[in-house]
Amino acid sequence: MIKLCAIVGPTAVGKSKISIEVADAIQAEIISGDSVQIYKKMNIGSAKIKPAEQYALSGNKIEHHMIDIVEPDEEFSVADYKQRVEELIIQIKKRKRIPLLVGGTGLYIQAIVDPYKFDPIPTDWMFRQKLRQEALQYGNEFVHDKLQQVDPVSAKKIHPNDLRRVIRALEVYHKTGRPIWYNHFTKDNNNGESLLVGLTMPRELLYQRINQRVDNMVKSGLVDEVKSLLEAGYDPNLTSLQSLGYKQIIAFLMGKISLEEAIELIKRDTRRFAKRQIAWFKRDKRIKWYMIDDSTEYSKLIKEIVTFFARSIYCRS
Repeated sequence: MIKLCAIVGPTAVGKSKISIEVADAIQAEIISGDSVQIYKKMNIGSAKIKPAEQYALSGNKIEHHMIDIVEPDEEFSVADYKQRVEELIIQIKKRKRIPLLVGGTGLYIQAIVDPYKFDPIPTDWMFRQKLRQEALQYGNEFVHDKLQQVDPVSAKKIHPNDLRRVIRALEVYHKTGRPIWYNHFTKDNNNGESLLVGLTMPRELLYQRINQRVDNMVKSGLVDEVKSLLEAGYDPNLTSLQSLGYKQIIAFLMGKISLEEAIELIKRDTRRFAKRQIAWFKRDKRIKWYMIDDSTEYSKLIKEIVTFFARSIYCRS
């Protein structure tokens, strides 16, 4: 049984453009596998696909899911993502369409394609309220110090002012005795098989595309987008605003660095991120890789991917 198809790879490799044509050919609906595109109001910095760009060359509109689903200050975990996507897969299949997962957030992709499920951790409202009271009385640092004592890894990643995430990390440890980054999986044998395609390109070309993408983001209004988020009252230490592109522009707006420095940092950090994405996905031997370079004929590449998916779907469904 085929659970879904997926197209993965590093940022700026061209997943969106290719996936739309593939989706059109195999009658699929696209599910975003990007951890930043879930946030509303964060469009430019996340390279979010515009509604006008969701049309294939045939003129058919390709449905996109898991984009603009939460506010920048809402909690949203990998477990939340998995739950919503699993429900989406059922709905898409009921419509006699193929679920096509597209993205570069490795943990999100893994949560869907691997045969595991998250054990739910119930909310302890009394515990949360107690910590909120302590933060009001003694300050956020007091609560953050508690996290440092039991889970220094999470404490290093979560800013003391991001009280919501600090409290959630402490709650998970309180309920399970394990840090929040310890993904507690149990076997789930009902997932079916996923067909995975990976897109990659020579490092130098990929880095050129990343640099150009960042320049285009700035020209398209990235600074104004970040400024509007801060003016709307969103805390700069939110998980969403610590994303690539946003945290560097925030540093500029706060006067810590120049705009030129912010742009160069975004380019550098995005290149490093792409390198980590490639390393993550290369570990998965199920992925069938396609190399893209300056000589690539996109129509031919798309046809090859469509043939791979179609042959597997019809042979194994």
